Amino acid sequence: MDTQSLQAFLAVADSGSFSRAGEQLHLTQPAVSKRIATLEDQIGARLFDRIGRRVTLTEAGRILLPRARQILVMVDDSRRALVNLGGSVAGNLTIATSHHIGLHRLPPLLKAYTQSHPEVRMDLRFLDSEQAYQGVLDGELELAVVTLAPHPDPQLLVVPVWDDRMCFVCAHDHPLAGRGRLSLHELCAFDAVLPGPLTFTRTLIESRFAAMGLELPVALSTNYLETLKMMTAIGLGWSLLPERLVAGELHELDVDHPAIHRSLGYVVHRSRTLSNAARAMLALLDEAQDVSSRR
Repeated sequence: MDTQSLQAFLAVADSGSFSRAGEQLHLTQPAVSKRIATLEDQIGARLFDRIGRRVTLTEAGRILLPRARQILVMVDDSRRALVNLGGSVAGNLTIATSHHIGLHRLPPLLKAYTQSHPEVRMDLRFLDSEQAYQGVLDGELELAVVTLAPHPDPQLLVVPVWDDRMCFVCAHDHPLAGRGRLSLHELCAFDAVLPGPLTFTRTLIESRFAAMGLELPVALSTNYLETLKMMTAIGLGWSLLPERLVAGELHELDVDHPAIHRSLGYVVHRSRTLSNAARAMLALLDEAQDVSSRR
């Protein structure tokens, strides 16, 4: 059972398409089909049902799927462990981050990292924090720098680096801007524009309102905080945004409620052997944590 066939199997299973799997692997569709056929011959079972354009896993495919991921992670871990013996900081580093952190927190660290370790080829992916968590769990990502989950999977090592204070804000000409101190109940009389319902940040906000027996009046939602800022600025509703994103461009509301903070930091798999390239990045993030905690 070769790793190339397993990679093709995972690509088809994840994308639901032989052609899309070929694009991901930079192979032709016949080449992907050949690798799947080879794997099916080796295990003596069909892995996919092909009905029209739909590709679905058979029972054998569903059984193989988690084991195939484990095998490839083990192979990658072994390769990294051997490379690490040389002590050099080089090779590939696959890292994911959210758009907000990538724009407002990571640039100084990425600049320092690339200057110190020019032989590292960095694959930087912009993903929602929730997707990045899953990528680390599945072994697709070595490291993620994201908004931290309230209750992370115990398989993950989760390390806070920055504290992000969230501000209640609205446009300068919004009706709420002319009011004094507000309660959460008064806020609920007006539309809100907030992160998507499945995000860690939205869950954090909803929990605060739910504790008061209140339901958020969400008119619009998006996972991109810069877009939320724009929608708030043009008066589509009030919002809750990171302090450093507001920067005087929006009216900060005086709300009678303890400040809401979210943790930003890094996530790695506890069972994964990290490359020297990843360890060097974690060292920079730990330094940033020390600086942040002293402020």
